[in-house]
Amino acid sequence: MSEAPSPRRPRPPIPVTVLTGFLGAGKTTLLNRLLADEGMRDTAVLINEFGEIGLDHLLVRTVEEGIVMLSSGCVCCTVRGDLVSALEDLLRALDNGRIEPFARVVIETTGLADPIPVIHTMMAHPYLAMRYRLDAVVTVVDALNGLATLDAHPEAVKQAAVADRIIVSKADLIDSPERRDAFASLEARLAALAPSAIRLDAARGEATAAAVLAAGLYDPATKTPDVARWLNDEALSGSDDAAHGHDDGIRAFSLTSDQAMGSAAFDMFLELLRGAHGPHLLRVKGVVKIAEFPDRPVVVHGAQHVFHPTTVLDAWPDGDARTRLVFILKDMDPAVIRALHDAFLGITRPDQPDRVALTDNPLAIPGLRF
Repeated sequence: MSEAPSPRRPRPPIPVTVLTGFLGAGKTTLLNRLLADEGMRDTAVLINEFGEIGLDHLLVRTVEEGIVMLSSGCVCCTVRGDLVSALEDLLRALDNGRIEPFARVVIETTGLADPIPVIHTMMAHPYLAMRYRLDAVVTVVDALNGLATLDAHPEAVKQAAVADRIIVSKADLIDSPERRDAFASLEARLAALAPSAIRLDAARGEATAAAVLAAGLYDPATKTPDVARWLNDEALSGSDDAAHGHDDGIRAFSLTSDQAMGSAAFDMFLELLRGAHGPHLLRVKGVVKIAEFPDRPVVVHGAQHVFHPTTVLDAWPDGDARTRLVFILKDMDPAVIRALHDAFLGITRPDQPDRVALTDNPLAIPGLRF
């Protein structure tokens, strides 16, 4: 008697990189370079228009309208207005066998795009959130004009603030004392906006596919979150918790704790955090120590009021068994998050005796507005 065919195993979520940057920053130049990189093999790239990308020497064939196959092994799709439709069309072509399987997706946004709606789409859409998983936001910043762009355009500030990788373009054109001074100010501004982002110099060849794509929330080689890279903890290490300089109301804040939190308290902490303060949470990411299984960290990743389903790792990836959460906040005092976290741990700090313990009503924490 022949065995019944086994059901098809569901495909693991496909990691997605969002490539953003303001008009003229150099996204198209970077993308053209990446498309010729061997490390981009088995990647699907969603771009705004094929005409802006030099594909002639890479083009193999048109699969269907809006989808082409490249000799490098990439799939390129054009986005005509609706990102959700483009991502769904890509999945249909994959599931129906019209294109070869791909290992990751890169989405290039328009220069004027606020990246938050794109992040929301990847995390909140009920079907796309099952099939895709956000890996990182990569932002291209113009070394010559970046400072003026940040001063003039709030979208550019958000693009930098939410970045996991910042690609600095045109740094080779810094050729005068005035430009060097302006570039030093830009670097300080970027450090304040995104202290945990890894910075790469495109002119020095640092922006390779391996450096740009492997940001780490989802590692396609192991199918587990690569928290050690993803947190970039060295950039945010120091005291138990650290708030970094702000720009246009944006502040990076890290929270660390040796104390484990109960799973029910953790769920309520997240629910109150995103329900009451979602609009102010540009990014939240990190690992959390849970009392019921302290040797297995929980991975947290969210933007505004939308969070990925939490993932439990088999072990702490770097041997550091502490809660480590990184927040990118907009118009919000980090003390509010610290107070809420303390309340759910039952902590009353000596310098803040008015903060309540977990057994009290967490909604009564001074300074918190729900």
